[in-house]
Amino acid sequence: MPQEAAMETRVAVLGIIVEDPDSVARLNEVLHENADIIIGRMGIPYPKRHMNVISVAVDAPQDTIAAMAGRIGAIPGISVRAAYSK
Repeated sequence: MPQEAAMETRVAVLGIIVEDPDSVARLNEVLHENADIIIGRMGIPYPKRHMNVISVAVDAPQDTIAAMAGRIGAIPGISVRAAYSK
């Protein structure tokens, strides 16, 4: 594979649902470790359902985004899905 293709980045949005408040510190660690690829983030508390909804926009190679989503999804009490640009 040509080196240019390996460096190609995509824009994606990670949709994160936090149902365990004890997991927030670990989530923030992962987000901080990936700060260089984060375009922006928005967090919305939803007290009625005792959860938080977070969207994180990123720009990085697809493998990097998938690895980040995998690390987030491995945190107990957190669900994540990624939507990628074409």
